[in-house]
Amino acid sequence: MPMPVTLEPTPIDGLLVVKTGVFHDDRGYFSESYSEMMWREAGFEIPFKQDNLSKSKKGTLRGMHYQIEPEGMGKLVRCVQGSVFDVAVDLRKGSPTYGKWHGLELSGENHLAFWVPAGFAHGFVALEDESLVHYKCTTHHAPDFERALNYACPAVGIQWPIAPTIITQKDQDAPMLDDVDSNFEFPGRG
Repeated sequence: MPMPVTLEPTPIDGLLVVKTGVFHDDRGYFSESYSEMMWREAGFEIPFKQDNLSKSKKGTLRGMHYQIEPEGMGKLVRCVQGSVFDVAVDLRKGSPTYGKWHGLELSGENHLAFWVPAGFAHGFVALEDESLVHYKCTTHHAPDFERALNYACPAVGIQWPIAPTIITQKDQDAPMLDDVDSNFEFPGRG
């Protein structure tokens, strides 16, 4: 049975909301969350190199993280249990939406995924206990290239639906937008 994939643009160029087919019956549901063939047919041909899974308590903030080039990491993010408010911030120099954010709820119920390419800071706040988030990543974790943007940066102004209550010191101390280390360029600039 084909499981269609739909890629929907967001107000920020490069970010996509991904919908995959879901088959419901008496047992529950089944979905092909990733099929290279189906995704290629939908126009998505980016290869993945690493999968990550996180489990978070309600109020946990994870973000706003990214890796600089040459280890820039794209992420396909899906919440498979519970729910999170997932956010990406444009850090591409020359982008008309530099410093702007887009967020949406991902949950085990809505089956949505969020494509966040390299060039964006990414993070989420867990809206429920036991929220499981699965990430497909385009490159491997590279600690020397890891960077972060402060989740509470007033210049960005992310409107979190609940106040983050569990935050690492590293995320609390992350730089504001004017001080981030970003070497991403907006495509076509120059």
